[in-house]
Amino acid sequence: MSEVIQINVPDIGDFDAVEVIEVLVSEGDEINAEDAIMSLESEKATIEVPCPQSGVIEKLMIKEGDQVSEGSPMIMLKVTEGASEAKAENETPKAQTPEEETPAAKQEKNEAPKQAATPTPEKAPPVPAEVPTQAKGKLAHASPSVRKFARELGVDVSVVTGTGRKGRITKDDVKQHIKTAMQSGGQTVVTSNFDVPPFPAVDFTEFGEIESKALSRIQKISGKYLHRNWVRIPHVTQYDEADITELEAFRNENKAEAKEQGFNLTPLAFMVKAMAKALKKFPKFNSSLDVDGENLIYKKYFHIGIAVDTPNGLVVPVIKDCDKKEVFEIAKEMRDISVKARDGKLAPSDMQGGCISISSLGGIGGTAFTPIINAPEVAILGVSRSSIKPQWNGKEFEPRLMLPLSLSYDHRVIDGADAARFIVYLSSILSDMKKMIL
Repeated sequence: MSEVIQINVPDIGDFDAVEVIEVLVSEGDEINAEDAIMSLESEKATIEVPCPQSGVIEKLMIKEGDQVSEGSPMIMLKVTEGASEAKAENETPKAQTPEEETPAAKQEKNEAPKQAATPTPEKAPPVPAEVPTQAKGKLAHASPSVRKFARELGVDVSVVTGTGRKGRITKDDVKQHIKTAMQSGGQTVVTSNFDVPPFPAVDFTEFGEIESKALSRIQKISGKYLHRNWVRIPHVTQYDEADITELEAFRNENKAEAKEQGFNLTPLAFMVKAMAKALKKFPKFNSSLDVDGENLIYKKYFHIGIAVDTPNGLVVPVIKDCDKKEVFEIAKEMRDISVKARDGKLAPSDMQGGCISISSLGGIGGTAFTPIINAPEVAILGVSRSSIKPQWNGKEFEPRLMLPLSLSYDHRVIDGADAARFIVYLSSILSDMKKMIL
């Protein structure tokens, strides 16, 4: 015997008139207890509202764009009396598994003998040129666990074809979507924004006078890659300070000679040289993950990118073979490549092959920042403005010139202990000129 009951919005906390941003079910769907019915978006969070019990959806009482509060009607649900009790008595612990053991999955198992009667080709059909997707405008049906699984893999469930009951998407469907895209040569399978809602469209003229300027070509190109790197790479930043008192004294003694040769002897030239030394001692920082993320590629060359601020935006030209060049050579090459960058004359080859990058804001100011890794590199060094600080020498405090360093690294490749050792070693090279030439 069955009955139809009304399911209302449960207690959703201290929220009122919250907008429905997605309805996750359709009329006629079979739904399990704790499956999500809809997603709500408040000013503070996105909330998925679950169904308290299993049944078949007779009627939807909400739609996208509605404003709901606790007690608002959501669906009319057809339930079978005693179904919950029978389920509790008959289920074994093994049956209490996630997506794979839903009623849809069980039905598919029961239908397996019938399907076995149909001959199945031994070889899979040719991979289509395009990845199968949901029909435009069609709602993607997936449980919260599958949606979370897809988000972790960077897959937008709205473009995945569901094979479960009534088109419900399973974890296997998500895996198959990725596999199909990779086999068809697609390198943009992970295109979701991790279910992040779009920016609101705001008419700023309502608040006052405005001026609109188009982003530069460099900003448009670099912006999407910066966003990709920040989202796709698990960044961690390690901070330290290097005592560059002696280095600065040595630089001041030799900058006149460099000036006579037509270039400035900047602190950055010493940092590039010190970085090449540190990469030799810590080869993991001179590596990259392969495209599958399964292997680490160690590089035997030492090419270092330097961020250059140009009128059109930030670019990162690369100084090649820094381990084989003297500081004066590096400084001269930095002058040449910076001029090309500011004149917009960099060739693609000038910005390729970097092993690690250095972003120096020392000439502007600041005490620390979190630089974004320039993939496929696994680390980047941020440099801020040096300042005189009292340092204890064992007997007394003395003024020393301290340089703030910020090392961001890819935590998939580098752990915290290695990062700390690397930045401490790099600091020691900058603090002792002898280590730089040994």
